[in-house]
Amino acid sequence: MRYSRDLRGYGETPPDPKWPGDARIAVQIVVNYEEGGENSIEHGDAASEAFLSEIIGAQPWPGKRHWNMESIYDYGARSGFWRLHRLLKDIPVTVYGVATALERSPEQVAAMQEAGWEIATHGLKWIDYRDAPREVEAEHIARAVELHRQVTGERPHGFYQGRTSMNTVELGCEEGGFAYLADSIADDLPYWHVHDGRPQLMVPYTMDANDMRFSSGQGFGTGVEFFDYLRDSFDVLYAEGAAGAPKMMSIGLHCRLAGRPGRAMAIRQFLDHARAHEGVWFASRLDIARHWAAVHPHQPRLRPSQMDRDSFVARFGGIYENSPFIAERVWDAEMGAVHDSAAGLAGRMAQIFRAADEDERLDVLRAHPDLAGKLAQARRLSADSSAEQAGAGLDALTDAERAEFTGLNEAYMAKHGFPFIIAVRDHDKAGILAAMQARISNDTATERATAEAQVVRIATLRLQEALK
Repeated sequence: MRYSRDLRGYGETPPDPKWPGDARIAVQIVVNYEEGGENSIEHGDAASEAFLSEIIGAQPWPGKRHWNMESIYDYGARSGFWRLHRLLKDIPVTVYGVATALERSPEQVAAMQEAGWEIATHGLKWIDYRDAPREVEAEHIARAVELHRQVTGERPHGFYQGRTSMNTVELGCEEGGFAYLADSIADDLPYWHVHDGRPQLMVPYTMDANDMRFSSGQGFGTGVEFFDYLRDSFDVLYAEGAAGAPKMMSIGLHCRLAGRPGRAMAIRQFLDHARAHEGVWFASRLDIARHWAAVHPHQPRLRPSQMDRDSFVARFGGIYENSPFIAERVWDAEMGAVHDSAAGLAGRMAQIFRAADEDERLDVLRAHPDLAGKLAQARRLSADSSAEQAGAGLDALTDAERAEFTGLNEAYMAKHGFPFIIAVRDHDKAGILAAMQARISNDTATERATAEAQVVRIATLRLQEALK
């Protein structure tokens, strides 16, 4: 089984985004423009809207219009948009514009363009696509792009569906014309997603620093709570940037929610807080996407989880000395992006090794050669073992040293029934000899556990070399 989700991402040390001007943080504000694109039988839908409004717990009204719901959305277009526009018109904002909503709001679109805001597509309609057939959603995306072009004068460079299906990101990749997709909440930095061999930049969005939480049961009750959350998010990310790991902060706003007076104050206070700091880059999502593509272009790399079985076993079958069954079982088990790193693949191979039965694990131990033994002298070691022993100086022993190693090898094997095993990359010749002298007196159960741990360590070091 191939696991589709990437639970590793950038790992412990994310890349330095190298924001313009050495900024410590990139602040990205989204204004969602959905008013006029929501569910309504007047828009050809089966029921009224029930999502993201002041009516907590609202339900669709099949076959009926909902006056209060429509009025709430109307407020976003009539008043909320203009309030946010006044607050943000001097900042590089990104608008997530539902195409049919933009079509019904020519004055607002003109104001967005006059402010220099990026207008990304938010799909054709503000509806739930989770059950939409793939071909229907693909058609809607194509229609959204064309309608967006007609209304704004150019095609959108970014795409955020929002109420997605499991097909949305694939369809966005396949559309082929987007500089970035935003249907991800997976990171604090942009990242490259590969679909059918083609890289697509993802610029993640947010559900936490988002005024949508005013419309949920567990969320913001007041503008003070919203400001506190935005300020704390900014302060943590700013401190990380000052420490050498800059990130991106996304903020999501909706005209009918944050556009209300009691909430708009939180936006004003946040802007004052952010502007009081040096090294803050306010950017549109397209600014961020273009910067990332230029500074961190996609770099093809070996992805073990995507290799066919024969290629995988040929490449990694020797990681556990002369024991290809470990690689075979790894490939046959669940694999995903987390196994495309040295640490991830080492962890899975160690798991498979530990899951093997007693005899199989003993066979792995016995597959290891003696250190500086007859196989080494006859040049019959595996390539990895040969390089490892040479790196520790075991290929250049004096006669006295060779005699001492030989005697210790024979005594160890006679006592424990398997060769002495140690990760020689971690030691020099003197350290290896000292370890042999110390460990030979261990009881066999203790030494068996030690040897198995060393086998795992050897595999980890080999994978670090193979996947660096």
